[in-house]
Amino acid sequence: MILNDVHTGIRKNKKRKRIGRGTGSGHGKTSGRGHKGFYSRSGSSRRTGFEGGQMPLFRRVAKRGFSNNAFAAEVAIVNVSQLETAFEAGTEVTPELLVSRGIVPSRFDELKVLGDGELTKSLKVHAHRFSSSAEQKIKAVGGSFNILTGAGVVAG
Repeated sequence: MILNDVHTGIRKNKKRKRIGRGTGSGHGKTSGRGHKGFYSRSGSSRRTGFEGGQMPLFRRVAKRGFSNNAFAAEVAIVNVSQLETAFEAGTEVTPELLVSRGIVPSRFDELKVLGDGELTKSLKVHAHRFSSSAEQKIKAVGGSFNILTGAGVVAG
């Protein structure tokens, strides 16, 4: 092995294939699409999973069981450290307020507050779920938390 030659010929960033730039390029005229036919036309594309008429893999593999994931509640997560930076002391934090401030996504089924980070401000937090550490940190600074349910609010 010659140390000078170890990296010769190695390119970190391969140049893209420039098609349709004349016959001298090797990809001129039909630009790698061949002559006539569906795939030579613009707008042509194969369906995802298409295997040239062969039975596709997703139809060959046996399907067993049932997954409830499609019906699971989508839970948005917010940490107490995020509440610390986003709100002033005494603020009533609701899921709607968190969405309007862009802290959580606009679509979710339940909101869970986690205890990651520090909280120094007294806040009144409304959410569907709280971790035990989040509950302790909210109570420790004189704040309160309300657990939202389908029927109403359970105070904590």
